[in-house]
Amino acid sequence: MKQNAIFNIRTEEEFLTQALHTFQFQYRNNPVYHSFCSHLNVHPGIVTSVDQIPFLPIEFFKSKSVVSSNNPAEIIFTSSGTTGSETSKHSVTALELYHESYLKAFKAFYGTVEDYCILALLPSYLERTGSSLIYMVEDLIAKSKHPKSGFFLNEYDQLYQHILELQKTNTKLLIIGVSFALLEFTENYQLLLPNTIIMETGGMKGRRKELVRQELHQLLSKGFGVNEIHSEYGMTELLSQAYSKGHGVFNCPPWMKVLVRDTEDPLTYQKIGKTGGINVIDLANVNSCSFIATQDLGKVHKDGSFEVIGRFDNSDIRGCNLMLL
Repeated sequence: MKQNAIFNIRTEEEFLTQALHTFQFQYRNNPVYHSFCSHLNVHPGIVTSVDQIPFLPIEFFKSKSVVSSNNPAEIIFTSSGTTGSETSKHSVTALELYHESYLKAFKAFYGTVEDYCILALLPSYLERTGSSLIYMVEDLIAKSKHPKSGFFLNEYDQLYQHILELQKTNTKLLIIGVSFALLEFTENYQLLLPNTIIMETGGMKGRRKELVRQELHQLLSKGFGVNEIHSEYGMTELLSQAYSKGHGVFNCPPWMKVLVRDTEDPLTYQKIGKTGGINVIDLANVNSCSFIATQDLGKVHKDGSFEVIGRFDNSDIRGCNLMLL
């Protein structure tokens, strides 16, 4: 199949066609996914719609090699994990698909990357290897070609000075960071950056008390002097990202889609607006698995946008209770 064709998707019909082709390809070429589908008695001959496609539980990436290609891995992305816990491993056999996915998505949501100075405050990711987020942001920083674009580990004062200098030149600025680091920064420096994009990439990583997203965004909005906090939704096991430009409402690029499953019956789907487990279709993930049942809880709106409400509690065992982010 022509893998780059997914980036030409414009309609729901084109998405369905590509999704069915991808399912057929992965059913034939991914032993782990094939076995999972066989246990559910699902095969390409009976699948005619997206909601009939089986979604592989994301936990499989911790114990199996989830690959749909005979080519060697060009890179292996790994998730962060607490001491003693297993980490997910995502073998990527075609890095150009990842490049094209995040570059086209960024351009669709934010315009040309060369127009920005990108300041990244991602200490929890910089302190380990194998992060797909660091890989993406590092490339965006390089492509921005701005002399002050770069990573900051714990250099809050240096970051503050950079921001002050950039304000004087009316430079378009994107500050992307993990939640706890952005909060710590605003506790030391109060700013007024109405024309700056502040983007958080996730929770506290065990560094601080978890906050409900609305409370987190209120604190960050006040600290940076902006009206809205943007968010990025991605994970080790995916090659695509969804973005929120405010209010915690995410939108997907055309080759990505979110469905919500029933928390008690993972093979059925919730109605629009009802909370359930998030299933992600990521057609850029063609050489791995494009149909993944995550441990996140959320709801989908009529226009296809979605919210992340929380996570399954004790999700490695069985997910029924909610734990707010």
